[in-house]
Amino acid sequence: MARDLVIGALRLGARPAVVAAAGEADLDALVAAGAADLLELRADLFDDPTPDGILAAIERLRAARRPILFTARAAAEGGRAMPEELRTELYRLALPRVDAIDLEIASTALAAELVPRARAAGRFVILSAHDFATTPARDRLLGRVERARALGADLAKLATHAAASEDLRTLLEVTLAARPGGVVTLAMGPLGPLSRLVLPAAGSLLTYGAAGRGTAPGQLPVGELAELVARLFPS
Repeated sequence: MARDLVIGALRLGARPAVVAAAGEADLDALVAAGAADLLELRADLFDDPTPDGILAAIERLRAARRPILFTARAAAEGGRAMPEELRTELYRLALPRVDAIDLEIASTALAAELVPRARAAGRFVILSAHDFATTPARDRLLGRVERARALGADLAKLATHAAASEDLRTLLEVTLAARPGGVVTLAMGPLGPLSRLVLPAAGSLLTYGAAGRGTAPGQLPVGELAELVARLFPS
């Protein structure tokens, strides 16, 4: 990896960083996820994601003294539906108070606004794509990586549904091809748990675990995932 990628005080690359992800129902578990390197707050998983409620949740996470990744996932890519105006407002409010944001490659208008704001504020940007039904072909996935980079992402993230070993092989090939510029890959579905270790071995910089009930199919509990990463990827 040629570029120096840093989220808050977390420098990526020495070994895969473990991300604990949760929404409102598992906020206590997220705060207590001491094994995680990075805490992802999923604002779209709040029953009523008001600005005041989201800011209060961020303040709780800041007390845990680990970098915070903020995500308000679009419904088209697995999030809980909310008005786009509210989603945009939440990103604007969160950006100065967190270390990184994640939004979809497909959200081009929002990315066009937020990426320059993030650059000016010194915040890290992940641009992501999610496919809950299939694993697209290698070239199509690499095209998404290039699109994310063209939009100004610090890191491109790809999540696909992997039902067979061929799907995991495709993700491995994509990871190996994209890792010189930095990439995150993971699988959902039957091969999801295995992907959280195999893909980091190929160069995926982040691996996601569940704080509480989880935010996507295929997640391992974050404590279990962190133990495996520590054992298999000694620093």
